[in-house]
Amino acid sequence: MTNPVGVVANGEAPTSQNKQLLIVDDDKPFLQRLARAMESRGFVVRTAESVAEGLAAIAESAPTFAIIDLRLNDGNGLDVISELKAQRPDARGIILTGYGNIATAVTAVKLGAFDYLAKPADADEIYGALMATKTDSPEPPENPMSADRVRWEHIQRIYELCDRNVSETARRLSMHRRTLQRILAKRAPR
Repeated sequence: MTNPVGVVANGEAPTSQNKQLLIVDDDKPFLQRLARAMESRGFVVRTAESVAEGLAAIAESAPTFAIIDLRLNDGNGLDVISELKAQRPDARGIILTGYGNIATAVTAVKLGAFDYLAKPADADEIYGALMATKTDSPEPPENPMSADRVRWEHIQRIYELCDRNVSETARRLSMHRRTLQRILAKRAPR
């Protein structure tokens, strides 16, 4: 039995009746690419770059679907997913993060997230997570990131959060400054 918003009540995949999507991410290039990719898949997309903008968008009109970054400049994406589920319990929200850990994944699901994906996730992977049923088991990624790439992504994220300050990044990562400089000078591993 289908409810009015097009999401099947028993946890099956939603229909195309209502594909409103809110994307909340503070990485503007990623946000724009993902918005275009989701629009090409039939979603009506609204974007927000902060927790405050995401909460305002939900207050204006709670969407059927949401893709929310965990760590935003002004707070935590879990606040947005929590508000989305309070306003629209049947909504499907997924959390994206570059800082995947089991405790955060459990918290996200408890707050109402349908799924939890590690960045960088591609549009196909995100679309699959949004449209999955509760009984679907995700297929392993065709080309998963290597351990070296995951490490490099983490270092780059901390480096950016430290305003590209090598000394501060090295201190926070408990790494020698010269070692960090060598890593930063190399290209990203595949």
